[in-house]
Amino acid sequence: MKNFIAFSPIYKYQLPPKHRFPMEKYELLPEQLLYEGTITQDAFFAPESLSEDIILRTHSKEFWDKLRSNTLSRKEVRAIGFPMRPELIARGRVIAGGTLEGARTAMNRTGIALNVAGGTHHSFRDRGEGFCVFNDIAIATNELLYNGEIRRAMIVDLDVHQGNGTAAIFAEEDRVFTFSMHGAKNYPHRKPPSDLDIGLADKTSDAEYLATLSATLPRLLDEFQPDLVFYLSGVDIIESDKLGRLSVSIAGCKARDRFVFECCRSRKLPVMVAMGGGYSKQLAHIIEAHANTFRLAVELWA
Repeated sequence: MKNFIAFSPIYKYQLPPKHRFPMEKYELLPEQLLYEGTITQDAFFAPESLSEDIILRTHSKEFWDKLRSNTLSRKEVRAIGFPMRPELIARGRVIAGGTLEGARTAMNRTGIALNVAGGTHHSFRDRGEGFCVFNDIAIATNELLYNGEIRRAMIVDLDVHQGNGTAAIFAEEDRVFTFSMHGAKNYPHRKPPSDLDIGLADKTSDAEYLATLSATLPRLLDEFQPDLVFYLSGVDIIESDKLGRLSVSIAGCKARDRFVFECCRSRKLPVMVAMGGGYSKQLAHIIEAHANTFRLAVELWA
């Protein structure tokens, strides 16, 4: 497969030191995949920055105007968690552009595409929070629906944190099914309802996690019959994650990805993958868990 992974040098925008870890993963993951021979350089494409029209199909004009003029209030900036700079907004527009272009790549050519970033599911229509500025999956979904490129989409959000922004954005949209399986007691404290939320207890292990997913996802895919699946493949479910509170092993996380991919592939459903979170103390654990997602995509769709 050629050009099925979204990556751009603009990701190298340097945050202040206290915000950089684990942002290094966005550079180290492609290096690892290239080094081990999982992919070659022609696997990557550089996304384009989103236009204002596309942004405004999902986010409010007031929020967009504040972002581009750098006039968010201190409270709004604290909710996002990053210092607001023009470079960060530019970065977000490219990341979201990668999810949109990747979705089209998966649908029209490769069957799967992956973004080395994305999964910014805590961003609402009118505000950002939880290190999320633009909601990349919501933007891509709305644009594809607007243009008639899809009729229905399913968002499978397996990050350890519930996708509150995504749930709120699509609360009244029957053409989009939002499924979030996450830590029940984890952030966010207020969880707008997805179409289906499954909250997992702290210390949930491989067997329980995979059994729950196996009992749920195939049924949802068969009942809703989407044209496209967006998969948020956060690796913050693993037991070494500082913020996750679950006890899934790296092998269990890989088994999760394989199951999602095989469910979609057997139904001939294109898949757009966004990385989501990962906050283990050892960066090597984060890279290994994320790399497994990319390795499986190559294995199953090559």
